[in-house]
Amino acid sequence: MKIAVLPGDGIGPEITAEAVKILNALGEKFELEEAPVGGAGYEAQGHPLPDSTLALARQADAILFGAVGDWKYDKLERALRPEQAILGLRKHLQLFANFRPAICYPQLTGASSLKPEIVSGLDILIVRELNGDIYFGAPRGLREAPDGPFAGAKEGFDTMRYSEPEVRRIAHVAFQAAQKRQKKLTSVDKANVLETSQLWRDTMIEVAKEYPDVELSHMYVDNAAMQLVKAPKAFDVVVTGNMFGDILSDEAAMLTGSIGMLPSASLDKDNKGLYEPSHGSAPDIAGKGVANPLATILSAAMMLRYSLGKAEQADRIESAVKKVLEQGYRTGDIATADGKVVGTKEMGDAVLKAL
Repeated sequence: MKIAVLPGDGIGPEITAEAVKILNALGEKFELEEAPVGGAGYEAQGHPLPDSTLALARQADAILFGAVGDWKYDKLERALRPEQAILGLRKHLQLFANFRPAICYPQLTGASSLKPEIVSGLDILIVRELNGDIYFGAPRGLREAPDGPFAGAKEGFDTMRYSEPEVRRIAHVAFQAAQKRQKKLTSVDKANVLETSQLWRDTMIEVAKEYPDVELSHMYVDNAAMQLVKAPKAFDVVVTGNMFGDILSDEAAMLTGSIGMLPSASLDKDNKGLYEPSHGSAPDIAGKGVANPLATILSAAMMLRYSLGKAEQADRIESAVKKVLEQGYRTGDIATADGKVVGTKEMGDAVLKAL
């Protein structure tokens, strides 16, 4: 089984190294091949997603991704900025379904900004559509406003678009995920304002007829953002579009105590996927050895489960992470008064020992 390892920028190489250390300890015959991406790809070959990196990603059975982005690239034209690498991989590999679990481990209830009774036992799965919406819709650009109260002024414009087949395929993924959990699915949209969201809601209702065992409910995105903070345990599986999902999944991350704890999987129709932590590249702490590698290690566990057919090995990793938290090990982002604060490598070593 071939795994493409794309560390990227900032803390990406540090956290990815810890996940690779865990994968190498499982006793499996993995072929791991590394390639530059993001700012590292631009420095190496003049593009955030070099042709050779994309070719490796296509050949691999799964992709372990670190993070991309650095402030020093902000002056580049948009097409050459590091973030275009992850967007390009999603588009070229048709990774349309993003799974972002938000689990509050019992040991970390004190690290959440919410009261323990609100987050204790939290276990949400956010299913985000990745290939459509305003991030990929055309036309888009900068121009002189042709009309309106500020005609003639410089304006930016983007297009929010969804086709029925796009919504239908993510709906099936979400309903099937709900069938394996508590059989509750909340679809989040803005159907009271957006035609795109009305199509989304109508399609969800239509697909729901094929899943009579799943309870479907609808929620406007502004209310969903409020309810995630007010009563997060009322949710089980949440399905939403690309932009809303980007925002809500980061909000859900903070319920768990730190975005440094959240893994993610981006899958195609055949469950080939890209696995990455939900957080960014954090260039301000890059090279300091203080980043939390657990989200990346847990992403590797998701990779084993969804793309490589190694559910037992995934369970081993997740159990090791829980044991390390029980032992009191903490990186700075999840530090508690009684915890043992350690760095990136020390946390990886602790998981390795527990494994």
